[in-house]
Formats: sequence, C-alpha cells, structure tokens
Amino acid sequence: MDNQLSRRDFLKSGLVTGSTVAAGAAVLGCTSAVAEGAAEIPEVWDYETDVLVIGYGGAGMWCALTAKDEGQSDVLILEKAPFRGGGNSSYNMGAFCWPQDRELAIQYIVNATHGQTSEALATAWVDEAMRNTEYCDKWGYAWNVNDNFTYMGKTCEYDNLPGAEGMGVANSEGLGMQAFETLNAVREELGIEVVFDCHDEELIQDPVTKEILGCYTYIGADETKKAVKARKGTVICTGGFEMNDEMKNMYLKCKPAKFYGWKYNTGDGIKMVARVGAQLWHMDLYSGGAVFAPAKQTPDFPWGISGMNCKGSYIHVNKQGKRWHNENAGSNPHNGWHAYLPFNETICDYDHIPSWTIFDQTGFDAGRMGPQSGDRSARGNYAPGFPAELGGYEWSDDNMAELEKGWILKADTLEELAQEINAQDQWGDWMEGETLKATVENYNSMIAAGEDTEFGRPADRMGTPIENPPYYAFPVYPGGCATYGGAKRNENAQVVDWDENPIPRLYSAGSFGNILGHAYGITGGNVAENMVFGRIAARHASALAPWDA
Repeated sequence: MDNQLSRRDFLKSGLVTGSTVAAGAAVLGCTSAVAEGAAEIPEVWDYETDVLVIGYGGAGMWCALTAKDEGQSDVLILEKAPFRGGGNSSYNMGAFCWPQDRELAIQYIVNATHGQTSEALATAWVDEAMRNTEYCDKWGYAWNVNDNFTYMGKTCEYDNLPGAEGMGVANSEGLGMQAFETLNAVREELGIEVVFDCHDEELIQDPVTKEILGCYTYIGADETKKAVKARKGTVICTGGFEMNDEMKNMYLKCKPAKFYGWKYNTGDGIKMVARVGAQLWHMDLYSGGAVFAPAKQTPDFPWGISGMNCKGSYIHVNKQGKRWHNENAGSNPHNGWHAYLPFNETICDYDHIPSWTIFDQTGFDAGRMGPQSGDRSARGNYAPGFPAELGGYEWSDDNMAELEKGWILKADTLEELAQEINAQDQWGDWMEGETLKATVENYNSMIAAGEDTEFGRPADRMGTPIENPPYYAFPVYPGGCATYGGAKRNENAQVVDWDENPIPRLYSAGSFGNILGHAYGITGGNVAENMVFGRIAARHASALAPWDA
C-alpha cells in the first residue's frame, strides 16, 4: 500500500467484511487470516450510530441505556426477533448477584471458576457488580433483598468455597418479565431505536487496523444488505446457542441437550466474531439440569422438567429401561446436567440421554402435567402471557392435546411402551420390554414394602403402584436456560483475538462469552453478567474517538 495514502483514503477505496475471513479456522482455535478480496465500502450507510448493539436481551438493554447515559447522541440496537426483544432475560426469575465484600467475592469467583477467570477479570466484574442496585435505582428497576443476602437459601452456588461469604443476591420484583418492561420504557423515553427482524449480520473490519467499523445486516425477508456504521464501537449481545443443535452437539460435554427460553438464541454472534479472528471460550459450559422435551418433535421447548407435574406415581428409567436415581431428589437447575454424563460403552451412547418418565393412567388423569405460561412455578417460563410467536405455550388441562401431538407416548402394555420408546432412537433399540416391565414391578414391590432400597426415595413420596394401564412416557434430557460459550472478553469487555489482543472497537456482554468457566457458580450470575459487562462495554466504547473523525 502506498505510504502516501491516508487511512481515510484507504477506507474509501474498499474494506473487507467478516464474511471474507476463514471462520472455520477461528472456531477450531487457529488464528484466522483475512482472505483475498474486498467489499466496497458503501457510498451511503443505511444506518449510522455512535454505539451499535447487536441483540436486545438483558445485556443489550443495559449496554444501550448506559451508552446513552454516557452522552452518546446515537445508540442503535439490532434485534433478531420480529418484535419486542427481551431474550432469556424475559424468561428468568430476575435474581442478580450483588457482592457484599469486594475481596472475598473476587476470591470466590477465581475459586469457583478454577482460575479460568483471571483475578483481573474477576476484580472488574465484582467492582461493577457491587453497583448493580445503584443502577437499578437509577432506572427505576424494582428490586428487593432479604436480610441474609440469599436467594433460595444461598448467596452463591458453592457456599463451601473460599470467599463465598462475600457474595450476595438481590431479586427483581416482577421477575425478568417486569424488569425488562421497566427498562424498555426507559429506552423509549431516551429515544434509543431498535430495528427488529435483523439477521445474518457480518462485521465490517478494517483490513489494516482490524477495527470493527460496523456491520451488514438483513432485515426481514429483504435480500438487500443494509450497512450499519458504528462510529465508536459494536457490542455483541446475542446470547448463547441454546437453539442451535449443530453447535450444541459440537461443543457441549453431553448430548443431545435441550433448552427452554428465547428461540432466537442460535449462536449468530459466534459466527460473527469467529470470522474476524476472535478467541472463543467456555464453549462447553451451560446452566441447566433436567429438561422435558416433547417426544416426536425436534424443536426445543420453553420450560424445564420441574414444570412437569406427574401427580400420580412415576419413575425415570435410562435407555435400557432401568431406574438410575431418586426421582424425587430433583435436579440442580444450574449444574444438574452433570448427572447425565455417564457413557455406556455397551451401547456406545450416554445411557441417561434421554431418560424416560414412566407412569400409568392414574398419573395421566391426575391433572395438567405441563405448566401454562402464566404458571410461575414452571422453571424456565416465568413469563405470564408471553406471546406464542416468541415461545409461549398453554398446556391443556387434561393433557389430551399434548398426547395427540405425540409429545407423550402411550401404549396398552409396558412391553409395547418400550417399543414406542425405541422407535424414537435412531441409533438402536436398547430398551427391552421385559426389562422395563421388571423395573416397574420391582418399584411397585418397594411401594408395598414401604422402602426404596435402590435409591432411597422417601416412602411417603413413592406414590401409588404403576399398574393401571394404559402406560405413558415422555423424555427427559440434560439442558436448561443458557449456554455460556462465545467471544473471550477482557476486563474492558473488549473481544480478544487468539493472542489476547483486543479487536479494536469490538465488545461483548451477557451470556455470549460469560466469564463463568468450569461450572455455573454465581447465583444470579446470568442477570448480573448482563448488567456488568453491558455497562462496562458501553462506557469503554463511548470514551473512544470516532473512527471516521
């Protein structure tokens, strides 16, 4: 390049987009190189803004409000959903971490992540998280906290680890649904624009400085690229890849895994940043336990297994028709998926994925098994009246609609039920009818004896014998609400490359590259991650001089 050409002259001549970068190498962990070829810089940008936010869930919300608060005249949000936005932040219970002791909280996070989160990053996180309620008050976000700073009896997931006593939790009043609506009203008052129905974004990158200058996007069914200019910075807030089966099967430890929540979380941000050389981290970690997923249907579902209520007797069996745990013990909603990791060499598969809930006509007739969208006892669906287009669903009172959909399997005998279950597994017929029958008969005998000698299920919670045909089954998978893999970020929320260097003007926030590694260890960590790095990213980007100055 002629040394006498100015940087602005070069930019006018052309630039590369993220689509020209070898994404596959980046995803596999290799530093990507810019491929030959350049896309012309648009003569006219369709949109221009100071700070561009891609994704309008909780992280995008906190980022946009903070950028406006930092004095940015133009803040623009691109959202994949056709209307509203909200992400998983609208489905959750709204609990957020609020540390009470700085040094102890830093120690805890480093311990809980087994050092995968550096002390510098943990420090930045804690310092900002301690301001969470300050910012809630600033924006009229209603919250409350009890005297012990606990949520569901804990200050954090692992209260036996060093530093745990420094953690604390606050609760959003009205759960995530109301919290989002409150902040959305503030967004409207501040005049922050949201463009809905945006998809297939490509980051626009200066081939020399590696700065991110904005992005291309498509809106609705329009096949014309829209160029969006971000004068100061672009923040990726696209959440996880819960609804992308290919990514889940590639990265998660046990598979298949099923998720509830925002159906637009398909890993779009991962593709965007991989194409511009970003480093990925925490790709194998997610928050979840046991999840109901309908039989004979592939899409994921908007609630977890604790929302399924078999009021009669029931058991869980593995792929071979054998009980494997105390069903009444429940599943840790954040780390319970670890129980599904055992791999059976005989069948070359994860023996508990899926497990099957087995019950009889007494259980089927006992009442509505699935929650309605207004039923807040349903884990993962804390969104009363959530629109069906965005994932809401009303379960029938008598379970018949779901039976007719094929979500619940039915057979006259246990042997026939085993055949129905086998028909759902494309890799083998592992469940013998005689085995399932023997498992049920053994469980019935323990009910009669008043003791579960296999797994210690309390006698008063074993229910009635499973002996009233016909028989029913539905599958249970590991899964939950959020994956945490995405772009690795530093303490300024800057996305870094494989050499740990920040990619200029590119940021991330929320569950797209959550700081949690090793295990979900921060009670209220998801919402706090939105708050913390949404604000940090907005402040850092807002302080930059425009690249086109």
